[in-house]
Amino acid sequence: MVTRGLQVTMMSLLILGLALAGCAKRPATTQAAPAPAPPGPAARGVQPGTPPGMAPGPGPSAPGAPSAPGAPGAPGAPGAAPTARPSPREFAAVRDLTDVFFDFDKYDIRPGDAKVLDANATWLKTNPNHLVLIEGHCDERGTNEYNLALGERRAKSTMNYLVSQGVQANRITIISYGEERPQCAEKNEGCWGKNRRAHFLVKPR
Repeated sequence: MVTRGLQVTMMSLLILGLALAGCAKRPATTQAAPAPAPPGPAARGVQPGTPPGMAPGPGPSAPGAPSAPGAPGAPGAPGAAPTARPSPREFAAVRDLTDVFFDFDKYDIRPGDAKVLDANATWLKTNPNHLVLIEGHCDERGTNEYNLALGERRAKSTMNYLVSQGVQANRITIISYGEERPQCAEKNEGCWGKNRRAHFLVKPR
């Protein structure tokens, strides 16, 4: 009886072991991975909002990026060359444009000279086919460098006044001669006052 009982126990343990071994060999159940979604617009290199079937074009240039060669406004593009500065030799004086004068070491437009410039502006606006050159001049006092800078300020101040009266700025060129071209050579205030001037020359377009 004891031997038979031992055999039954051994058989039971053997069956139990086989059952456990069979369970261990089953594959573990895992959740199925979701199917991969189709790539979005960014993954395909298409800008959002691009109609389906359209190939992505080049995006806008970043601010400050150089223009493509040949593009309007790009260096080397046709029509991008700067306008050549006109030569003073191409211009001539006309009786209808009157010089204006300045106080010592000043480039402000005086009230009396503003009326002269008003008349000059009227002539220029009624003769739009003429370009104008404004020369800035000084008396002999001061260094050459200082007078060249002062003459330029006088010419620029005169130009700005004409532009404020409706003359197109692209018709005007300015140049400074400083003290190099005096109208009067005497060393007195009456003579120096004649040299502190803005002078006008014109030429047809």
